[in-house]
Amino acid sequence: MTATYTFDVFSSLDGYGAASANWTGYWGKQGPELLDHRLDLYREEQRMVFGATTYRAFVRMLASSSEESEVRDPWVTRMTSMPATVVSTTLEEPLDWPDATLVSGDAVDVVARLKEESEVPLRSHGSLSMNRALMAAGLVDLVQVTIFPVITGQTGLDPIFRSAADFDLELVESRTLDARTQELVYRPTPH
Repeated sequence: MTATYTFDVFSSLDGYGAASANWTGYWGKQGPELLDHRLDLYREEQRMVFGATTYRAFVRMLASSSEESEVRDPWVTRMTSMPATVVSTTLEEPLDWPDATLVSGDAVDVVARLKEESEVPLRSHGSLSMNRALMAAGLVDLVQVTIFPVITGQTGLDPIFRSAADFDLELVESRTLDARTQELVYRPTPH
């Protein structure tokens, strides 16, 4: 049996993974239900998988934050304590992550092997280009999109599905958090 791989991503309504200008984390729309739900998602034993860009972004954000910062919300703290695989041909050890393994090579090959060998589910938060490649290779079992109630047409960064292959999506779960944020979990199949 192979491990389940979840591509977990935050998005504006118009499909951006981040924004510039005066937007804060979560686009300023986090609430207690969202934060509690995120912590619940990360209570389960799982292995995180990151590409180099997302790994660098997390390390930079954590290094520049205080203990009270929203960057260190309990779910993020939990995520950083989980075992992680960082796929990169540019990073070098040691990694600044408590239980991370650096694996050099093609993400498709690395994740295919992880899915066969892992005894726990795999989850990737962010890592957009890596996860688009994994989706194209048929290695993503679930796409979990948390949609924040904002449109960032002028300031949006990182279009989540830019240049992605075409997929049909089967809705597996949906929920509304804090009466404004949508979480949608889909099973992707190539179209």
